[in-house]
Amino acid sequence: MLPRHDEPIAAIATAPGRGAVGIVRVSGRGLGALVQVLCGRALRPREATYLPFCEADGTPIDHGLALFFPAPHSYTGEDVLELQVHGGPVVLQLLLARCLQAAAESEPATGAARLAGLRLAQPGEFTERAFLNDKLDLAQAEAVADLIDASTSAAARGAARSLGGAFSNEVHRLRDALVHLRMLVEATLDFPDEEIDFLRSSDAAGQLQNLQQQLAAVADQAQQGALLREGIKVVIAGQPNAGKSSLLNALAGAELAIVTAIAGTTRDKVQQTIQIEGVPLHIIDTAGLRESGDEVERIGIARTWEAIADADAVLFLHDLTRSNAIEYIADDAVIASAMAKFKPKSVPLLDVWTKSDCVLTQPEDSVPRVGVTLSSRTGAGLPALRRELLAIAGWHAAPGGVFIARARHVQALQAVGGHLAVAADQLEGDSPALDLLAEELRLAQNALNQITGAFGADDLLGVIFSSFCIGK
Repeated sequence: MLPRHDEPIAAIATAPGRGAVGIVRVSGRGLGALVQVLCGRALRPREATYLPFCEADGTPIDHGLALFFPAPHSYTGEDVLELQVHGGPVVLQLLLARCLQAAAESEPATGAARLAGLRLAQPGEFTERAFLNDKLDLAQAEAVADLIDASTSAAARGAARSLGGAFSNEVHRLRDALVHLRMLVEATLDFPDEEIDFLRSSDAAGQLQNLQQQLAAVADQAQQGALLREGIKVVIAGQPNAGKSSLLNALAGAELAIVTAIAGTTRDKVQQTIQIEGVPLHIIDTAGLRESGDEVERIGIARTWEAIADADAVLFLHDLTRSNAIEYIADDAVIASAMAKFKPKSVPLLDVWTKSDCVLTQPEDSVPRVGVTLSSRTGAGLPALRRELLAIAGWHAAPGGVFIARARHVQALQAVGGHLAVAADQLEGDSPALDLLAEELRLAQNALNQITGAFGADDLLGVIFSSFCIGK
């Protein structure tokens, strides 16, 4: 259930732990009385005031800054009070408790009964109120959390663009064009004797084609934005001593995994997130694949196959120093056959030939190897591998920049594209089915509206905002 939005809320708005500055935030209607009790005076709007914050008996909690943002010119669209003090956990808890106490004290003196209902905010409730009070649309509200959680500079810039309305503006342009097309079709339904000539004179087919082209461009940017937000999961797999841990260390630029000449050194998954051109890649080093009588190693191998089944891409490593050994080739073939069973067909597999620095010459009649040849020790071939990983991820520089997006945004745009494709089919021929055309356009608009929150269920809002931190 959605929280009660007529109640004032309070929360610590800074991250847990110690810091130079901590913030307690209060939002609600008519906070003037609370400001008077907490600060002992009225505050000038949007002007920082340095003063003491005290307990009810006058004992000082701390000295800091108080800022008051009267509605509607605030983050939430309600009155907002922000108290900035030294960032100690105990200080912030004392100040938060004082806010709750002061709200109760203000009621008998002022008659402001609603302040007595001041309560702790739920996760994401400040931003939820900003959305409900039309300060942000849903895509912008999600961008707030994405900006906080950004793992790369490119993701942060993309989230900032979405928060500034870049994504929403594109969606609004699509919606306006779709509404105009719907208007033509709905109007035509009222004049059935003129429907074909009217549609042709309005170039409904051309408008729909232009709309599909605009949608494709926005969907491409959203796909890139979703990639910046989520990244891809890349599993490094192969026989023991194929160079998996060395490759993880080389890509991460740090000694994360133990590397020895002893087969089976890696017993469990080791994961590290790296970035290539701002795209996060979650690299997973796994136990070497082989038959083993060691119980611990068998568990590690089982987890390797689980990781492969859940991967977005798999790097299948081959040791060049053993590439001509019959037994090694046979074992690689067994692993390749097993991968066909565990790895989904849609998940790309890249062959990586390792330890090129240990192989001085190659036979003249050797068949050119498919994939990437590299040396984790010297770094030769690593740039080519990074390019291949970006290609596997589907990354490319989108014209006009990238805005951050989520999987649900991509799915909504795909749904819009499906409805528009069916609508285009209805326009073909001499007798278009206008009722079916109108319905597909309506469904397309509903799917588009879900992105910005112009249309959506309360359950969707609850899921989105519950993932926020308390003070946002």
